[in-house]
Amino acid sequence: MRRSKRYNQEAQKATKEVFPISEAVKKVKSFGSTKFDQTVECVMHLGIDPKQADQMVRGAISLPHGIGKNRRVIAFCEDSEAENVKGVGALEAGCDDLIEKVQGGWADFDVAIASPKVMGKVGKLGRILGPQGKMPSPKNGTVTMDVIQAVQEFAAGKVEFRNDAGGNVHAIVGKLSFSEERLADNIRAFVGHIKKMKPSAMKGTYIKKVCLSATMSPSVIVNVE
Repeated sequence: MRRSKRYNQEAQKATKEVFPISEAVKKVKSFGSTKFDQTVECVMHLGIDPKQADQMVRGAISLPHGIGKNRRVIAFCEDSEAENVKGVGALEAGCDDLIEKVQGGWADFDVAIASPKVMGKVGKLGRILGPQGKMPSPKNGTVTMDVIQAVQEFAAGKVEFRNDAGGNVHAIVGKLSFSEERLADNIRAFVGHIKKMKPSAMKGTYIKKVCLSATMSPSVIVNVE
């Protein structure tokens, strides 16, 4: 994979050294030489067996300082609730018409929330929204009786996460323009949340490696113990 001259120059400053969270943030911020505000991501490599359903790590978290961007949220709910839900930030809301719109190929949104009352109908969208990672699920808080609160939280930047086939969990933890303190707070909150979710069925080391990087920067290894 070809890298830019800027990336290669910054990669030369990267090391295999393991940094405490506050120092890792400083290191990543020192790479920020692009003209746009890069997104900062934390990746945790877990010692889970991704093939085992009882070792899945999946959920959502509202970080202390948000993630620096608003998210486009839609809500599947009863039509009588639609206007109130739109009033708190939903891009679209409703039931049959919204389901039909998504079935027709519309996917210009980031998160889908659903009321349990309409999940029987929304289930038909599994083949469409599942591969996109947008299918509402109780496990990550996107199927809930309190649709209004969920819309407010996800529109403000609530972060969803789910381990991949390699046992890695990825999450956006802010923007490079955030202060060192705000980024460190968000990282600690995310890491602490994942620690609490250790599956009871797994054996051995739970957190194997944690890395921090920005959109166009090398990664830094983080010590979270």
